[in-house]
Amino acid sequence: MKFSEYIQNDAVGLAELVKKGEVTAKELAALSFTRLQEVDKELNAVTQTRGAQVKEELENINLDATFAGVPFYIKDISQTIAGEVSTGGSKLMAEAKAPQTANLVNDFHRAGLLTLGYSATPEFALKNITEAAIHGPTRNPWNTNHSPGGSSGGAAALVASGVTPIAGASDGGGSIRIPASFSGLFGLKPTRGRTSVGPGVGRQWQGAAIDFVLTRSVRDSATMLTELQVIQEEAAFQTPLFPDAYEHAMQADFDRPLKIGFTTESPVGTPVSDEAKLAVRKTVQWLEEQGHHVEEANNKIDGKQLMRNYFLMNSGEISALTQQIEGMLGRKLTAEDVEIETWLLHCAGQQVSAADFSSSLASWDHAAAQMAEYHETYDFYITPAAAFSAPEIGELTHTEQEVQYLQEKVATLNADDQQALIYEMFLPSLTYTPFTQLANLTGQPGISLPVHLTAEGLPIGVQVMASKGADHRLLQLADKIEQSPLWVGMEGNPYFTAK
Repeated sequence: MKFSEYIQNDAVGLAELVKKGEVTAKELAALSFTRLQEVDKELNAVTQTRGAQVKEELENINLDATFAGVPFYIKDISQTIAGEVSTGGSKLMAEAKAPQTANLVNDFHRAGLLTLGYSATPEFALKNITEAAIHGPTRNPWNTNHSPGGSSGGAAALVASGVTPIAGASDGGGSIRIPASFSGLFGLKPTRGRTSVGPGVGRQWQGAAIDFVLTRSVRDSATMLTELQVIQEEAAFQTPLFPDAYEHAMQADFDRPLKIGFTTESPVGTPVSDEAKLAVRKTVQWLEEQGHHVEEANNKIDGKQLMRNYFLMNSGEISALTQQIEGMLGRKLTAEDVEIETWLLHCAGQQVSAADFSSSLASWDHAAAQMAEYHETYDFYITPAAAFSAPEIGELTHTEQEVQYLQEKVATLNADDQQALIYEMFLPSLTYTPFTQLANLTGQPGISLPVHLTAEGLPIGVQVMASKGADHRLLQLADKIEQSPLWVGMEGNPYFTAK
């Protein structure tokens, strides 16, 4: 197989060729590794490869599996393989070997995927860019002066550069949908509880985070969701299994005209670019032309307060994580051990009361109730996936002076003021991506659709949310838009076609 053929196929297409004997898994792995060697010096998307292990695993490819022999990369946090290093994007974990293989990775492998390596992530997946100090910045194939987003930024760069058509990702505040928006990809965050967690934990970020994939085609995400959906008895959250195959259900026409609400206003009162607004307007206009009823209708949720509660959860979660790391190291952490976002959340988490933590989670449930009521009227809720196209490399990384200020400041503050400082610290990045966190806190599914290129030639996506369990309806919509003139895909990505 020539690379030109490899790059034109999605993961389902490649697997079909393997099953027909028109290409072997070994050939696909070689094409992916070769492409990685060509691009990764510039993109910096992979933290490590599994060359030796892959040779052994190639001998045991299950040709009956859905994704038989398709090259794949897992995210360098939570998607672990026993005995292999999993850094979590942190220098503290540079040599930390995973004690067990994640349930999700076992699911990936049962689906036939061949894991060639690990994709880059920011430290502990805390940011919407991928510029971990341990690995350096990951760059966007559309324009390498810009970020592919985060926290699944390495995965996005791999898929958008043709290294692989599909890559492992996760989403705790937009970490699938944000890089999808910045990198011209399709990104689905499934309904809470749809995919497996653990072993050893029953929830991730109190249910805000879920693992899935980034893809170029809707079909790949739909087929993967069929493979991964699960009722996991030990998990904290379950959602009923969808009885059909998602890749079949997505092709069905809607049984009636839809009623769709949309907004282009930031939920936290920050600016939204004209390009992001245009992306939404183009999408809703097309939907109206298809006979659906579309109207501007905000959800009336207090977005600022919801974000404060989101950051409070982050504080508790990171403080618990750093406590575990201190136990492993046998010493207390210092500000020099971790990046500034981790340090502030760690410090603040030590002062968060149990009552405040519980109250913050209760606010998620209140928002979920408000969105359930919203969806009694509207089938879908449409917003920009991001308020702006991808930031430049380094733009959202704190300077040494800013880091010193924040380190000194946090030590002088009470619990409430520490939370205010965290909001201030994240505000520049939140200004880029204020729309995605809602679905994480309510548990709803959400997608980012590649429907617009800015005047500078950078992608920007549109987000669509649906009620819990309605992943299939989002995929139905995505399938229709993928076949429409709205879909950008990889057209205009010079890195994808020329290098």
